[in-house]
Amino acid sequence: QVQLVESGGGLVQPGTSLRLSCAASGFAFRVYPMSWYRQAPGKERELVATISSAGSSTNYADSMKGRFTISRDNAKNTVYLQMNSLKPEDTAVYYCNLKVGVRDYWGQGTQVTVAS
Repeated sequence: QVQLVESGGGLVQPGTSLRLSCAASGFAFRVYPMSWYRQAPGKERELVATISSAGSSTNYADSMKGRFTISRDNAKNTVYLQMNSLKPEDTAVYYCNLKVGVRDYWGQGTQVTVAS
């Protein structure tokens, strides 16, 4: 039943911005914290950011702190990731994540490529 669908990725130049979206369905979205992860080729999936159920608390990985902003609209069952000052090292597939107890749910991912 749980479905997470990411969108908004693409090819952009360094220093520019993108906003990713994750459309959620099949669960009580407003009750759960949500996260963004990313995975570059040959690397492990890494946590980018998390947001509490009401959106009042956020946490970021050090490399994204100050450049990325996670937000959510519970009325639209959507999580966002605003990415500013993009760097080539941000190139990765970005995934939306839901944790329910010990179980993880993932979207299909959206590709972000940062290159000149």
